Amino acid sequence: MDRPAWAPEGVDMTQASPARMYDALLGGSHNFEIDRKAAEMGKMLVPDLPRVALSNRAFLRRAVRYLVDSGVRKFLDIGSGIPTAGNVHEVAQEIDPGFRVLYADIDPVAIAHARAILVDNEQAGAIEADLRKPADLLDQAQATGMIDFSQPVGVLMIAVLHLLGDNDLPGDQVAAVRAAVPAGSFLALSHLTSATRPEDAAKLGANAANENKVGIHFRSCEAITGFFDGWDLIEPGVVELPLWRPESDRDQHETPGRSLGLAGVGRKA
Repeated sequence: MDRPAWAPEGVDMTQASPARMYDALLGGSHNFEIDRKAAEMGKMLVPDLPRVALSNRAFLRRAVRYLVDSGVRKFLDIGSGIPTAGNVHEVAQEIDPGFRVLYADIDPVAIAHARAILVDNEQAGAIEADLRKPADLLDQAQATGMIDFSQPVGVLMIAVLHLLGDNDLPGDQVAAVRAAVPAGSFLALSHLTSATRPEDAAKLGANAANENKVGIHFRSCEAITGFFDGWDLIEPGVVELPLWRPESDRDQHETPGRSLGLAGVGRKA
């Protein structure tokens, strides 16, 4: 199996990665054959799965613009995946090239590609870090000089928390990040849910665990809302992906009432 030039040595090309599967669902080119096969299997089980990915990406863009309008100038994207077209740095820096964006992900392929495309961007960078070790992640972020935790930060956790099982204590990890940022900071997150389509969620969860060896944990609206504990939820609260402040009909990639994802934004008072 030939290794693409953008893939670092040591990466297992026979194991699917959530970041690269997401890239495949979005129609990207930075994925391996195993990732494309996993994405196709997901589409066989739930044919509108690519629409979930598009809906999630549309929420990301809207959330970043909202945070910019709210005064955020520095962004920490945790579980960023592969920052292809329409990602945080493009959305934010289109408004102001001076805005800073730091991507963090556990997948070395995602980080290698991020660093390659950001090589000429002095206001954006990427670190390989694990949300399950929030102290180390935050130390790395501080050490880059990109993020100053004495000033408000826009923290993004887009489609990452459903990759953490309950034994990973996702609530504690998010709480550690919330505690590290100052008042005026924001948290924007999206998360797969079983609330709207429990049968489809069960099929995708079982397939991910059995075929791809990737755990996906679909959570309730109540559990997802809990990740904002102690923060002020921005209206309309935690809602289906296409219902969080849609800007036009182009944001309606999924039919309301049938989205497999929930999303919300909170502010530290």
